[in-house]
Amino acid sequence: VQLQASGGGWVQAGGSLRLSCAASGRTFSLRAMAWFRQAPGKEREFVAAISRTGRSTKYTDFVKGRFTISRDNTKNTVRLQMNSLKSEDTAIYYCAATKTQESWGTTVGDYAYWGQGTQVTVSS
Repeated sequence: VQLQASGGGWVQAGGSLRLSCAASGRTFSLRAMAWFRQAPGKEREFVAAISRTGRSTKYTDFVKGRFTISRDNTKNTVRLQMNSLKSEDTAIYYCAATKTQESWGTTVGDYAYWGQGTQVTVSS
């Protein structure tokens, strides 16, 4: 499966951005999806994940109440709505997918497929 992330850019603190990730193939609905991010000099870290059906989501503490992950299985797309952005949200954001039918998780090793990343820069 190939993942293509888009929607990154520059925004002032307090602003919003919406990231999208388009997946190829016919097995999108069989895969849990997630967003991770990586700031310069730091390890890639979990941001949010969504189950295969979209009924369940999980977030890391530092984005709860500000970010919302969603998916549209008819369009093979997962999105990350980011509100109330802070300078510390600046990073490259990556979408990721599990192998089919695998459980979702919060670590890099839980995901087999990765998009190319999209840069988000928040200016304070």
